[in-house]
Amino acid sequence: MTNLLVAPILIPFLFGVLCLLTYKSIRLQRILGLLGTVFLFCASLTLFLLTLKHDILVIQIGSWPAPYGITLVSDLFSATMQLLTAIVGLAVGWYSLAMIGNSRIAFGYYALFHFLLMGVNGAFLTADIFNLYVWFEVMLISSFVMMALGGERAQMAGALKYVTINLISSAMFLAALGILYGTAGTLSMADLAFKFSQIDTSSSRALISTMAVLFLAAFGIKAAIFPLFFWLPASYHTPPAAIAAIFSGLLTKVGVYALIRVFTLIFLQDIPFTHTLILVLAGLTMIIGVLGAIVQNEFRRVLSFHIVSQIGYMIMGLGLYTPLALAASVFYIVHHILVKTNLFLISGIVEYLGKTAELKKLGGLYRKQPALAILFLIPAMSLAGIPPLSGFFAKFNLIRAGLLESQYWIVSIALIVSLLTLFSMTKLWNEAFWKPSLNPATSQEKTLCKPMILPIVLLASLTVLIGLGIGPVLDIAMRTGIQLSQPALYFTAVLGGVR
Repeated sequence: MTNLLVAPILIPFLFGVLCLLTYKSIRLQRILGLLGTVFLFCASLTLFLLTLKHDILVIQIGSWPAPYGITLVSDLFSATMQLLTAIVGLAVGWYSLAMIGNSRIAFGYYALFHFLLMGVNGAFLTADIFNLYVWFEVMLISSFVMMALGGERAQMAGALKYVTINLISSAMFLAALGILYGTAGTLSMADLAFKFSQIDTSSSRALISTMAVLFLAAFGIKAAIFPLFFWLPASYHTPPAAIAAIFSGLLTKVGVYALIRVFTLIFLQDIPFTHTLILVLAGLTMIIGVLGAIVQNEFRRVLSFHIVSQIGYMIMGLGLYTPLALAASVFYIVHHILVKTNLFLISGIVEYLGKTAELKKLGGLYRKQPALAILFLIPAMSLAGIPPLSGFFAKFNLIRAGLLESQYWIVSIALIVSLLTLFSMTKLWNEAFWKPSLNPATSQEKTLCKPMILPIVLLASLTVLIGLGIGPVLDIAMRTGIQLSQPALYFTAVLGGVR
């Protein structure tokens, strides 16, 4: 049963290699690219269901006991994240059939796509913080090439910013790892959690808090939190929509995952300092992101700034650090991955139909493509928190958690930012869909095909279903929040009991 933990890593690796070996056949690469996402989804769903049943699954690679060997762990949080990775991979893989050209496929698009999925899943399942760094690099190397694939001028400019800031982040991460290992003598997250839980001297706590800030900076860059977010809106609008969709859906969430993992498991010695700092950064991230989105006049740049804004909601629950708040953060991540991936997929179709992404030059799509307009409204209104969609319940539980902790200032920011998000989504609707087209013939020249629209229907349906079926989903989120708030459950499962 625990052998299934390696499947979300091995399946994309295998299909990535197969896509490389069949580089001469565009058609075969398309088939393998989509087939790999189907296999990954089946394996990820099975692992998720098993984790729901058993709470935490652990495998020691090569039977080397923790903390000496390589350990993979699937708890409720990591199982949820790798299932979302599979859903996004399946949706983007299907969408790519129509929206990724032969030239990019010939230069390895599908191989890079699967290697990126492998890196993301590896980061979610690893139980060693050094291996987390390794999987980050696997993911980032793939994303570097995908960002520049095609060699267009805007892509190269965006890729340069993306690569530079992420290399700085990786250097900070590696430096923090060296200090951490020199202090604790281990990089197993379970072992670190156990050892740090036994520390009771003020000098040791001060050193751990310093390391916590280093990790907050390193992961904060990758998650695009304030003030380290500027690389994201400068780069995510430049590649094709399929690539931007998987980046927006998954890459920053790996940074958020890492923040939640280490600040609920390892760095718990000075919660009034570390988690209050995270809460302040959450509020600033929300505000700066939504203000940036409001002033943009290009479809995907608006969406890119909203990624930044919504990251603030995700780490708000971590800053509050209660089981309900952590559950709300997990719920918000689930909601946002589905919604933001969908919005970027829709942006690709809008650009395809309108031949531009500039809002002032778009218009009339509601009359020409009413189904697409409705499909846009579902994730857009969910992002703004309109009931009964998933975003409403995600924000409701975050606000509820904030009120219970009497953190009225962060609750006020969350509510104001939600209203501003609704304003900017309404702006997108009005400019791209509702106002009359400046060139009525533009959107009539092209038609939609199934590979374009079906993934959007899938993700929109999930957004609605999560909202309508809130009970079971919220129950799973609450179980996850309780599990994250009790680090002893994690290190006991990995280490086989407190040593």
